[in-house]
Amino acid sequence: MTTSSVTDAHVRRAVPSDVNDLVELRAEMFRAMGTADVDNSGWRRSAQDWFRGHVESAAVHIVVVEVEARVVSTAMATIRDSAPSPSCPAGGDVLISNVCTLPAARRRGHGQLAFTAVLAWARSTGVARAELMATGEGRAMYESAGFTATAHPAMRMPLLLQPG
Repeated sequence: MTTSSVTDAHVRRAVPSDVNDLVELRAEMFRAMGTADVDNSGWRRSAQDWFRGHVESAAVHIVVVEVEARVVSTAMATIRDSAPSPSCPAGGDVLISNVCTLPAARRRGHGQLAFTAVLAWARSTGVARAELMATGEGRAMYESAGFTATAHPAMRMPLLLQPG
């Protein structure tokens, strides 16, 4: 890949033919986060199925950034249904996720383009709040857009036993 900049980039909504690129970028995101078993094919098959079923969904907006006809970056926003709360009286929110750029295309503004596009879509939905999980590398970009750390961090536990 030659050196590129945002002026060479084309931002568009993902389509079914992008599914393999979306899975590869998702794997790259997990690698950057230090997640184990990134190269395991089981989750990749499930991710392909998920993206195929959601890439054209009205409740999911997936954006890709292309340079020289190659997908180099992506971001995704998903409308979630949740009960109303004092900070979100109408309920629901948008989860922004899967923000990732291929290593060879980083530090050129492609991730910012993808993130800005899904954030614009999130604002257009009428949902009152957006949430995301930030890596240290992406945190400054999210803070500059208005995201703040919450007092109550996310916690997780597996509900299904993982094979092997």
